[in-house]
Amino acid sequence: MGCTFCATGSMGFKSNLTSGEIVEQLVHASRISPIRNVVFMGMGEPLNNYGALVEAIHVMTGPPFHLSPKKITVSTVGIIHAIKKLHIDLPGLNLAVSLHAPVQEIRCQIMPAARAFPLVKLMDTLQEYQKNTQQKIFIEYIMLDGVNDEEQNAHQLGKLLETFQVVVNLIPFNPIGDLSKFSTSNEEKVSSFQKILRGTYGIRTTVRKEMGQDISGACGQLVVNKSSIENTVLLTDIEDLQVR
Repeated sequence: MGCTFCATGSMGFKSNLTSGEIVEQLVHASRISPIRNVVFMGMGEPLNNYGALVEAIHVMTGPPFHLSPKKITVSTVGIIHAIKKLHIDLPGLNLAVSLHAPVQEIRCQIMPAARAFPLVKLMDTLQEYQKNTQQKIFIEYIMLDGVNDEEQNAHQLGKLLETFQVVVNLIPFNPIGDLSKFSTSNEEKVSSFQKILRGTYGIRTTVRKEMGQDISGACGQLVVNKSSIENTVLLTDIEDLQVR
């Protein structure tokens, strides 16, 4: 979606996954460990691949997986027209919104896709979604030093969300080398931001645990360069197997 704080977006759009390709990931993962939760997040926009998303989740919640919709989370930058029908096509699942800024101006600066989905209209849509589902909404908020992490921003976010039932997840920014023009908020700022949301507005707020940064595999760091593609060994896929 072109988010400027995410290395993954620098690869550009190639294609959408089919529902079969989505479910296939679950098949492979289930051979390693029992599947407890499924999260559509981190690369691409799930709601821009709506048909395949719905079909894949219907498979996941049926046999042989039998996942509860409550164990499935779909993340979005805020595709308004898709959110409006989500509760009908996929009742019971968790919705996470990549908000990342409390005002439209900042949101557009760091998330170009936000220009198509004004914040006021998005919040109205989320209000209607929550009315229909009676479920909490998860709010993703990346902490960028000097961009969206000031006390003023915390109060703006608190006022924006105080009428909602939400859980805010503050995400420490992970450096992405030469691609990055941002810096990570220090722990003091993150803690202060969290305290304002919790103490002043009564909003449940968590800080995402940092994992994978040492191998550039943390949130926002996943990117494939040309050299790694050339050195990749092809793996046998389900479609390559002969059925007897």
